[in-house]
Amino acid sequence: MEYRSINHRMDTGSLWLYRWYYSDTSQWILSFIIFLILSLAFMETPSSFTSTSDVRYRSEPWNPPCGLTESVEGLCLLAFAADFSVKSYLVGWAQFRKSLWLLAYLVVLVVSLLDWMVSLGLVCQEPLRLRRLLRPFFLLQNSSMMKKTLKCIRWSLPEMASVVLLLALHLCIFTMFGMLLFTGEKPDDGQDRERLTYFRNLPEALTSLLVLLTTANNPDVMVPAYSKNRAYAIFFIAFTMIGSLFLMNLLTAIIYNQFRGYLLKSFQASLFRKRLGTRAAYQVLSSASEGARVRAQDLLQVLQKVQVDGARKHAVMERVRSHGSGLLSVDEFQKLFNEFDKRVAKEHPPPPEYQSPFLQSAQFIFGHHYFDYLGNFIVLMNLVSICVFLGIDADILPHNRDDFILGIFNCVFVLYYLVEMLLKVFALGLLGYLSYPSNTFDGLLTIVLLVLEISTLAVYGFPHRGWKPEMKGLLSLWDMVRLANMLIVFRFLRIIPSMKLMAVVASTILDLIRNMRAFGGILVVVYYVFAIIGLNLFRGVIVAPPGNGSLVSGNGSAPCGSYEQLEYWSNNFDDFAAALVTLWDIMVVNNWQVFLDAYQRLAGPWSKVYFVLWWLLSSVIWVNLFLALILENFLHKWDRRGHLQSLSGDLEATYEINTVDLLFREVLEEPTEEELVEKLKHHPHLQLCR
Repeated sequence: MEYRSINHRMDTGSLWLYRWYYSDTSQWILSFIIFLILSLAFMETPSSFTSTSDVRYRSEPWNPPCGLTESVEGLCLLAFAADFSVKSYLVGWAQFRKSLWLLAYLVVLVVSLLDWMVSLGLVCQEPLRLRRLLRPFFLLQNSSMMKKTLKCIRWSLPEMASVVLLLALHLCIFTMFGMLLFTGEKPDDGQDRERLTYFRNLPEALTSLLVLLTTANNPDVMVPAYSKNRAYAIFFIAFTMIGSLFLMNLLTAIIYNQFRGYLLKSFQASLFRKRLGTRAAYQVLSSASEGARVRAQDLLQVLQKVQVDGARKHAVMERVRSHGSGLLSVDEFQKLFNEFDKRVAKEHPPPPEYQSPFLQSAQFIFGHHYFDYLGNFIVLMNLVSICVFLGIDADILPHNRDDFILGIFNCVFVLYYLVEMLLKVFALGLLGYLSYPSNTFDGLLTIVLLVLEISTLAVYGFPHRGWKPEMKGLLSLWDMVRLANMLIVFRFLRIIPSMKLMAVVASTILDLIRNMRAFGGILVVVYYVFAIIGLNLFRGVIVAPPGNGSLVSGNGSAPCGSYEQLEYWSNNFDDFAAALVTLWDIMVVNNWQVFLDAYQRLAGPWSKVYFVLWWLLSSVIWVNLFLALILENFLHKWDRRGHLQSLSGDLEATYEINTVDLLFREVLEEPTEEELVEKLKHHPHLQLCR
């Protein structure tokens, strides 16, 4: 059940349109259209359809003819226009004027359509497509959680700005100290080499210390001066301690604290919306029964038409039937709807019942968790055997390896995995076996391994001494053995539910994956916008060296640690996919000074503004927001560890949190009856509580 805003039209036709618009089918279609229009960046000129982005080896990409991607984009824009029309109609003119998101939606649509028509008029030869920068807005406006997160970020910006300004002050002060400190007079002096390399002028010094703030050029930046006098290390250590250890971690703490506080406010508003919707439903049903209360029979009829999770719906309907044909008060009605917010424990199907005492004993043995421990031990032994053979054969080429013993081991282990799966199915029943995700994961990999092993034996025969046959079909013997070993290593993840602390961490990761749609969506938006900007600013800046592949002569004269010497030719902004990978490499901040230096030389010193802004948004702000979510999720999970059931044996028991707002449920305040009634009095489309 979704608790959206109830400030929309309430007549019969509008409610039918509302239900159709928010149906799963309509929302899936809208999501696909958003995905489609965002994906056009990979096809549009310059397209990313080449095997490599390396400027030395990249072939001429296929670029779509004018009108192909424009036709798809035009259809998408028409779909968004229909989406905007439906949303605007449902909320009404009064709400439309108050909604900044809908007004922005209108502006983005108009600008995109105008820019689209300009493209067609210029036969796709326009120098800049403004609408490409606006496409991520369609993703933002379609997610309420992303809007909440964006609002929280906006509210947190003043506190973040204070620490960022402090960081800037710290950077400027140490830059001036460095410029005054490293003024060598002798050409071979360490001070002079430090100045010429890192403190040549104010912008160079500022860049060097900014990179040192991320520790990407440590200790390189210190070595020229430190090699002459160890006292110079004090300058760099003091800068790193104050900037990296204190100020950067202080920024993390502030972001976590502010983000959690504002996110809590956002979810408090969400809870109010939920209670308001429930209270409005009660008011409507009570007015239909011509009394001050709701008849249980009327509520049952409504629940039968509501599309919600089957288990929760069944639990609520059973609670309603327990009232018989009586009347429900406001509190009773609210308690019924609280069932929709409860965590539903998954019930496993009962195991099969055997009459034979022998079969019953076997069922007890193979259904016991000790049997799982034995399986984990066997998987560990399989993993150890693979590691041993990888170490022994490390210096032997694949076509010279004798895979006889490893092939025998793989056959034996896969046979055990098959027997283990069949015995568990015998003990738990097929449905009971599949009701555990860990068993489903195990069984699926076992079947894949079995098919792969049978295929290997069918194509290359049984293992024997000197088992090195010629390649047959699509995969060589070594490729098939390697694929089987990779699956076995992946199967080792089954050990996670058996270790309590590891299970808590794993469940936190799974919860993050479920709840990361909003944060991941915002990262997609930022990546998309910066990739398009980088594409327009730096496309063609990186050119292939003379010889286009013969880099012996060119590389010999390139400075050590430079873009050319490290052969970073595939990291560029010549197409959208290459731009995304380049931005990722910079976000990691390892060797990001190489990109700063290369684009400063080839595009101009203003390029540093682009890269520093990207570092601030991605590596500083977004990574810290992600860290805040991890901390909140893990701490909540850790605090509830005493309530988790069967941590070591039942994987599902550790996965209780379903949505982000459940993280804050225990600290949210319930709205009062007076607040709800007062809000209903001002509803634009309902005549309730007046």
